[in-house]
Amino acid sequence: MTADGSPLVVEGLLDRARAAVAAAHTTDDLREVETAFLGKRGELAVAHRSLGALPPDERRSQGQLLNDARRQLEVLLEGRRAALAAEERSTRTAEERLDLTELLEVPRRGRVHIVERTRQQLEDVFVGMGFAVVEGPEVETDWHNFEALNMPAAHPARGMWDTLYLELGAPESIMLRTHTSPVQIRLMQRQAPPVYAVMPGRCYRRDTPDARHIPTFHQIEGLVVDRGISMAHLAGTIETFTSAYFGPDIHSRLRPSYFPFTEPSAEYEITCTICRGAGCRTCSQTGWIELGGAGMVDPAVFDAVGVDSETWTGFAFGFGIDRCAQMRHQIPDMRVLLENDARFLEQI
Repeated sequence: MTADGSPLVVEGLLDRARAAVAAAHTTDDLREVETAFLGKRGELAVAHRSLGALPPDERRSQGQLLNDARRQLEVLLEGRRAALAAEERSTRTAEERLDLTELLEVPRRGRVHIVERTRQQLEDVFVGMGFAVVEGPEVETDWHNFEALNMPAAHPARGMWDTLYLELGAPESIMLRTHTSPVQIRLMQRQAPPVYAVMPGRCYRRDTPDARHIPTFHQIEGLVVDRGISMAHLAGTIETFTSAYFGPDIHSRLRPSYFPFTEPSAEYEITCTICRGAGCRTCSQTGWIELGGAGMVDPAVFDAVGVDSETWTGFAFGFGIDRCAQMRHQIPDMRVLLENDARFLEQI
């Protein structure tokens, strides 16, 4: 009761506040209710200012009632605020949810590129034939890429490789390797014979792209060094590989050629898998497609790496992994391997 006998309307204030809180449907509505009752000009503030007209004892008791009312209202507001915030989050989540039921196709999982798959398959074939797999750096020195392979400076055979040199060290001393033969040199430097190994990897030449050539290509080379190795072993190894990889109706042949690091040397050709030997644009109507080069390791190469050519003999061969992919999957133009056309990649 106040000094004049009228009650202080704390209970009525709480009833109105509870009703207003319950009627709030959003956190913005609730913020307005909080301002109306707990703000600087709200109902509780007005009630507090009216306490000055009361006697001291009554002022104390009525002040306590107002403080209790404030705490109850704060608890009530906090509880309602948490409930409304949860409802708003749920509504917002439902509105922003992506409806994936309209997708006509299930996204397909990616897979390994055809060239990398071909490399893995080739490695499996040669491992099955007893070869080890060895790798080396793509940036090479002139000595490993040319000189140790019987191509000293100014040797005319260097013109067979249109080389990409790097601006490192002395001019034309560091390059992107033009073949994987430098890996053979590195292997023979660190491993004494016998050697049975293949060397897959990426190579670089300034070739003009066409149906059978691309400037950045993948190559795999093989090296065998042992006692009594002959050209017959080379021909047999290549034929065994050809039938194992391409199928029993595809065969190989060796055609005399020249390479500075092998003597005698040969081109390695296989039956064209596009036309099955009948002749087509890919094989230039010959029925055969060149896959790579081969031959007996030149004694000068053995001398460069410290292998006794009087005791050991060997053969080497190399061919394009991209060309193998082209032949096995009957791809008319090798340039599509670099274009990343999804229409092509989905078929392989």
